[in-house]
Amino acid sequence: MNRKLRIGIIGAGGIARSAHIPNYQNYGDAVEVVAVANHNKEKAEDCAREFSISHAYEDYQDMLREMDLDAVSICTPNAFHAEQAIAAMESGCHVLCEKPPAISSSDAEKMEEAASRLGKHLMYGFHFRFRPEVETVKRFIDEGEMGEIYAAEAKWNRRRGIPGWGVFTNKELQGGGTLIDNGIHMLDSALYLMGYPEPKTVLGVTYDKIGKRPGVGLLGEWDHENFSVEDMARGMIAFQNGASLLFESSFAANIADKDARVLKVMGDQGGADVFPLTMYQEKHDTLLDLTPPYVDKGNAHKDMVHHFIESILMGQKTSGHTHQGTLVQRIIEALYESAATGKAVEM
Repeated sequence: MNRKLRIGIIGAGGIARSAHIPNYQNYGDAVEVVAVANHNKEKAEDCAREFSISHAYEDYQDMLREMDLDAVSICTPNAFHAEQAIAAMESGCHVLCEKPPAISSSDAEKMEEAASRLGKHLMYGFHFRFRPEVETVKRFIDEGEMGEIYAAEAKWNRRRGIPGWGVFTNKELQGGGTLIDNGIHMLDSALYLMGYPEPKTVLGVTYDKIGKRPGVGLLGEWDHENFSVEDMARGMIAFQNGASLLFESSFAANIADKDARVLKVMGDQGGADVFPLTMYQEKHDTLLDLTPPYVDKGNAHKDMVHHFIESILMGQKTSGHTHQGTLVQRIIEALYESAATGKAVEM
C-alpha cells in the first residue's frame, strides 16, 4: 500500500480511547485515524478533539459512505457488532471488532461468512492472547515441549467487580454478563493454547446472587435495580479430541482476592500456570518447575492493534482467528443454553 492506512472508529467510549485509537496513532507514519463515529455526536466530537481526528460523525453509515477508509475498529455494545462489522466489510474495510464477536453464534457465523466472501480481515479483541505469558506458553506448546494438551482450567473471578459504567449489566445490549465480558478472555486464551479443539459437550451454570442487590462496588456503583445479567458463570467443556476445560468467571463473588485470574494447561509432557508464569516438566528422572526470572509486562492492546495493522499491510491471513471467534461464540451460547435448561448441550 503506497499511502497511509486510513482508519475509522465506530464507538467513542473507553475502550476506543484507551486501547484502539492510541495504539493506531503510536504505530507510526503508515497509519492515520481519520474519522470517529458515535450515536452521540457530542461524544464523537469530543473524542475527535482529544485525539486530533479530523472528522466526527453521528451515524457510522455516513462515515463509511463519505470517508475513504481501509479499516475500522468497532468499539460499541455487543448487540451492534454484527451489523456494523458486516456493513464495514461491505463498504471495503477490514475490521477489528471488540470482543465478543456478537451476541449469538448465528451473528458470528454471518460475520465470518462476510469476511470470507468479501476477502476482508476480521479480527476480534482477544488481547489476552498477546500477553507475554500466553505467548511464551504458546511457543513451548508449538515446539512440542508439553506434548498433547488434554486438560485446561480458565478462571477470572472478581470479589466486587461489577462495572459501574456503560451497559455491561444490560442483557439486551450485551448478551450476558461476566461470561461474555471478562470470562471470554480466559476462555479464548485457554482454547488458543489448546489449539482450539472442536467442542463435543458443554455443561454450564450461571448465578445472579449479588448483582441484583445494592452493595460495595470496587469498579463503581452499579444499577442493581436494572441488573439483568449473570454475576457468576461456571462450566465444563469436553472436546471431540478427548480434552476437557474447566471454566469459571464472576463479576462478584465472596472470595479473598479483589481480582483473581487462573489459566492452566496440562499436557502429557508438561504443563503451565500462566498467571504468574511457571511451567512444569519431567526430564532425566527429575520433576522440574521452570520459572523465567523476568517476564516483560508488555502491552497486549498495543500488540493486538499492531498485529491487525500488519496483517493488512503484509497481506497475512486472519481467517483462522475469525473462525475461532465463531467457535468461542458457539461455546458461550451453549454454556448459556445449558444454564437455562439444566442440561448438558451436545454440539
